[in-house]
Amino acid sequence: MGKHAAKTPLRKPMRIGVVRSRFNEEITEKLEEGALDYLQSFDDDIEVMLVQVPGAVEIPLACQALFRQGCAGVVALGAVIRGDTSHYDTVCNSVERGVTKLMLDWGRPIGFGVLTTENEDQAWARAGGDHGNKGTEAAQVAMEMIGLLEGIATTDSILAEDSEDSEDAEEVEESQDSENARRAAPVKIKTTKLAKPAKTSKSSKTSKAPQKDLDKKVPSPKAKKSRS
Repeated sequence: MGKHAAKTPLRKPMRIGVVRSRFNEEITEKLEEGALDYLQSFDDDIEVMLVQVPGAVEIPLACQALFRQGCAGVVALGAVIRGDTSHYDTVCNSVERGVTKLMLDWGRPIGFGVLTTENEDQAWARAGGDHGNKGTEAAQVAMEMIGLLEGIATTDSILAEDSEDSEDAEEVEESQDSENARRAAPVKIKTTKLAKPAKTSKSSKTSKAPQKDLDKKVPSPKAKKSRS
């Protein structure tokens, strides 16, 4: 990474952790100087929490502790130089696995500035020598990733709000369409047919007496004579 990498705008205030291994201390001190110089260039935008651990194996545990203290990111610094035994491979694998797991578990970045070299000359070349300062680069990586993650989180929040607004608008539109459809539909009037009255059968008709029978005079009763 270039020495003059562009800085990502960050939220304020921010806490950044720096973990340095004391093993191969003369080399790791140079890494620390490079990291701090870069972080301090942010002026008062960030607070740096600096801790030291005995060796590289202890770096992941210290990074975890710094995350628990609210650090948005951590810079891990150390120097592991190959010796005569396989201990070198064990240490390198342990540090890499621990740091990677922490980043995935916490969702926060760790700038990996742990040198793993074949000899001291290679280490010095990467601690401010011909190959730059890996401490500075690790700090740059940590800060860049913090900015990236914050940008993604902000975009996700905006998209979520837009999605909610869109869903609300669709519901209003569907409701309006339903109301318009209801108003435009023809009014249907339900007509109920009344049952016709039943026809009276011939046998139930009232019979009419012959007129000639009605014209006959009914004889009046004779008055009875009273006895004296």
